[in-house]
Amino acid sequence: MTVEATTERVLRLLALLQRRLSWTAAELAAELGVTGRCVRRDVQRLRTLGYPVRAVSGVGGGYQLGAGTRLPPLLLDDEEAIATAVSLRLASGGTIAGASEAALRALAKLDQVMPSRLRAEVRAVHGSTDTLIGPVAEIDAELLVTLARACRDGVRVRFHYPGRDAGEQERTVEPIRMVTTGRRWYLMAWDVDRADWRTFRLDRMRAAVATTWRFPEREHPDPVAFVQRAVTGAPYRYLARVRVHAPPERLREVVPPQVGRVEDDRDGWSVLVVGGDNLDWLAAHLARLDHEMEVLEPPELREAAGRLARRLAVLAGATSEPGAR
Repeated sequence: MTVEATTERVLRLLALLQRRLSWTAAELAAELGVTGRCVRRDVQRLRTLGYPVRAVSGVGGGYQLGAGTRLPPLLLDDEEAIATAVSLRLASGGTIAGASEAALRALAKLDQVMPSRLRAEVRAVHGSTDTLIGPVAEIDAELLVTLARACRDGVRVRFHYPGRDAGEQERTVEPIRMVTTGRRWYLMAWDVDRADWRTFRLDRMRAAVATTWRFPEREHPDPVAFVQRAVTGAPYRYLARVRVHAPPERLREVVPPQVGRVEDDRDGWSVLVVGGDNLDWLAAHLARLDHEMEVLEPPELREAAGRLARRLAVLAGATSEPGAR
């Protein structure tokens, strides 16, 4: 038996232990096509590597993969190794402060031990791919962990947050869920002082501290839908509602969730809800959609669309007659 074959079998054994809570020695031997004695040797190899494989008492005996006290070496098959390497490359341009450097360090370690055939495939993917990402708001990883634990444990959080006027205010909230749009992170929480549900941008939080005050579970809106409504509407001076002659699923393909909210309508139409501080900008933004549209509100948006149409008509006339004044 070669070293490569033994390593492959141990990798398959680890995958089996991760797939199900408990396996008998006979079941593992049948899956791997080896003897029970060979299974016991491979289990010991996993333990030596740091994987806490526990013996299960009872009729027939068996094994379970438990949680360890330290991080053992990772054993990845080909697909897992490629997926991990590509994901780490994408994470190197992420929104969490310090995560980019950590992702690149992990990628360098993975690249060092990866077989040459897989390394060539991963580099081919990297060399053929560019990422189109706009400006992102970085957040501190410690803040992310603090809020995640508070959501899990159901404890209140205090932090400083900029108000509508100048200056910061101390806020006390009961956190429910974090939502990310890819560019920014948001927290949906119950604002204790204002007695309603709010969203908070994580990059604007300062001095966040989890308290020991546990709060009872309360009925809450869907976090993703709530944050989307807040992101697409609340920050803006104008909130437009436009009927679009396109099915919702088609419209969602061209309108990201952080830009606009798509609602179902009837007879093959959808309703697009989008916010903006400038009506002329909104009209130009909507004009890019290649679908028939009808403005529901505000009525001023129709006037802005008319101004845009007249400007485009003048531009079209000027370009169709070279040299015309």
